[in-house]
Amino acid sequence: MPYRTNRDLPEQVRDSLPGPAQTIYRKAFNSAWDQYASPEKRRGDADREETAHRIAWSAVKKVYEKNDKGTWVRKGS
Repeated sequence: MPYRTNRDLPEQVRDSLPGPAQTIYRKAFNSAWDQYASPEKRRGDADREETAHRIAWSAVKKVYEKNDKGTWVRKGS
């Protein structure tokens, strides 16, 4: 189920990530949702949604990291 806007993202994502990171998450999720529609393209027995969420978090972690306070911040900030 692709997300049309950041407001449609799961509460956990909206509550923990800053706006630009939410956009990265949403775009990566939607892309992965399309790319991994076929079970043959996924690893193990992961379902489509689980795979898309994993890829979305991975995309966020390329640009953002948690600081000492547990807040997501842009890397190098």
